Amino acid sequence: MPDTTYEPVVRRLPDAEALGRAAGRDIADALVRLLADRPEVRMIFASAPSQEAALRTLADRPDIDWTRVTAFHMDEYLGLAADDPRRFGNWLRTALLDRVPIGAAHLIDPGDDPEAAAKRYAGLLSAAPIDIVCCGIGVNGHLAFNDPPADLHDPALVKVVELDEVCRRQQVDDGSFTTPDEVPRRAVTLTVPALLSAGEVFCMVPGAQKRAAVTGALYGPIDGRLPASALRTHPRCTIYVDEESAPDVR
Repeated sequence: MPDTTYEPVVRRLPDAEALGRAAGRDIADALVRLLADRPEVRMIFASAPSQEAALRTLADRPDIDWTRVTAFHMDEYLGLAADDPRRFGNWLRTALLDRVPIGAAHLIDPGDDPEAAAKRYAGLLSAAPIDIVCCGIGVNGHLAFNDPPADLHDPALVKVVELDEVCRRQQVDDGSFTTPDEVPRRAVTLTVPALLSAGEVFCMVPGAQKRAAVTGALYGPIDGRLPASALRTHPRCTIYVDEESAPDVR
């Protein structure tokens, strides 16, 4: 991860729906632009309710040649059945992949050997550059499942991690699980350097519960104690906030 810092573009929208529509249009514009001068575009998607409006807008865009898009997702729970709708890969299929003629979709399948699965997925990711990442920021400032304290210079691309209690509580608050005890304690995740290797980053962060994390990411130190602060090391990052998540003025 580069040590140079940048000022992300911050777009402030009235509410979560407007945020998603604006982000979806921007992502679609970037995708069309990239497909105009290369045979394939490779994208990484977050799977979370905060991403739904953007992905819906993206899927509805008529001028994208999805047959030339390769999709990845950024994290997956351990211990859930392959057909469990709470698995992030299954969520992403419903939200986007089953709605467009995607060229290829590589979804994380931890199987019985998550360490081996992480290694296989890293191989798929590293086969060619990643063009676009569509992500969010966690309540605890995580990117993907890189909970604090995260290694912002992690040499791995994909790894198995333990989820912290704030992260697991967020999954309940998002409506994916009924109680924290239902939330798996381990997951496979792309690392921060893997995510920030992309050519462009679009980060959608609606909701009041994210305001402190957004404020810290934009104005605090770049530090593994708030992993999303690493977004400021990326030269082409746009962060979308609504009136509830908009950062405190500094």
